[in-house]
Amino acid sequence: MRLTLAEIAGATDGRILGGDPDAAVSSYSIDTRTLTPGALFVALRAGRDGHDFVGDALDRGAAAALVSRAVEGVGLVLVDDTAAALTALGGAARDRLAGVPVVGITGSTGKTSTKDLTAAALTPAGPVGASPVSFNNEIGVPLTLLSAPAGAVAVVAEMGARGVGHIATLCAVARPTVGVITNIGMAHAEFFGSREEVARAKGELLEALPAGGHAVLNADDDMTPGLRSRTVAAVVTAGAGAGADVRVSGVRLDGDLRPAFRLETPWGSVDVPPLPVRGAHQAGNAALAVAVAGVIGVGLEAAVGGLAGAVGSPLRMDLRRTPAGLVVLNDSYNANPTSMAAALDALVALGGGGGRRYAVLGPMAELGPHAEEEHRRLGRLAAAAGVEAVVAVAATSPAPGGPMSSVMAALADGAREAGAEAVVVDGPEGALAELATRLRAGDAVLVKASRVAGLERVAAQLLDLPVPRVDEPEPGGRAPRQQRREPRGAAR
Repeated sequence: MRLTLAEIAGATDGRILGGDPDAAVSSYSIDTRTLTPGALFVALRAGRDGHDFVGDALDRGAAAALVSRAVEGVGLVLVDDTAAALTALGGAARDRLAGVPVVGITGSTGKTSTKDLTAAALTPAGPVGASPVSFNNEIGVPLTLLSAPAGAVAVVAEMGARGVGHIATLCAVARPTVGVITNIGMAHAEFFGSREEVARAKGELLEALPAGGHAVLNADDDMTPGLRSRTVAAVVTAGAGAGADVRVSGVRLDGDLRPAFRLETPWGSVDVPPLPVRGAHQAGNAALAVAVAGVIGVGLEAAVGGLAGAVGSPLRMDLRRTPAGLVVLNDSYNANPTSMAAALDALVALGGGGGRRYAVLGPMAELGPHAEEEHRRLGRLAAAAGVEAVVAVAATSPAPGGPMSSVMAALADGAREAGAEAVVVDGPEGALAELATRLRAGDAVLVKASRVAGLERVAAQLLDLPVPRVDEPEPGGRAPRQQRREPRGAAR
């Protein structure tokens, strides 16, 4: 969205310090590393003071900078508070998007994937603005609105919350006309305490919708009946249940875990070819996306065709096959009980090839008093999936909700109680050392944790790990391993 310095100053009650008031910016950035020429650099004060990087931003081609104290440079707009000014700019951008549908997406899990799929389903109608990666807070939502492309037919904004009132604050800026709640789970339980409190917070999105808007809800979530009563907007449900308005059936995965399925909708029925995202759970996310497209007016065939162009965000269900013959499933961006179960399901679905399956699991952060119980349950789930071994990755620093060593011990104990081998290691390096003594060509490794564990390093280094062939002796002179065990049971 193009704004002049004069328009920026007017929207933020700011003052131009040098530069041409008619000079315009064409993009918006809070990070000089990703800044593009012509951008407005917003100098935020967080862990580091963005004002220290204004000079670098201008050198990299920024057209202007939004600042709260005078610094050296031309094209500066001085405001009292840059974060508040960014919020005001987001509101100004929303004013310019009058008549354009804005889709707000929240939920305990699946927000980013559903956002990516929704943007893809809407793209056949024209340019679509969408949150990059997980820009879902008071900084990310205004940036999403400001980054809407010229001629946008819709904007898709992911919305996160760590407490009651957060979603309402984001909605005040974005003013969504369509609201999606993916599910209500235990993510961020440290801040909410219970699923009921999670529903209370996420439901603020529904309360913000206008009477002429639409709420798209998960037909398979037991919290949905209570949520639908909180909106004056029309409600459309999506899921596998018989009563879903957009119903998923016949989900099947190909060799790369890409789901194909059938959709029955108010706009007709269609067979959806394999999606460019992985995991059976993505069929439900795609159903939510198609429901959004349908209420906005994108035809069913066009929306399904658009799904083929979806681009998933990094470190989410990233499947790689290495030259040495390993299969690495990197889902290390984040973790909670629901997404852990889905990832283990995906590990089971890989099957074939006679290879063993390993689960390298780190802590699920922000579970508060539920942490040890949920990690123990996760260990049992991993054992039920039939993994060869669970590698539980602890670290020296405490994890939110309890010491990493404690919750990782609970995870390992849960796996052992259910009959699986489990080891606790220190950090990513310990995980790699443990795996290097075990892995063989044909084995599959799931790597998943909250970002606090940094397990993306494990996944990256596994891609270059040399491993023996199946018929070679194992390290230490042991005989070649046998074919893997069959799964002990379902992963859920």
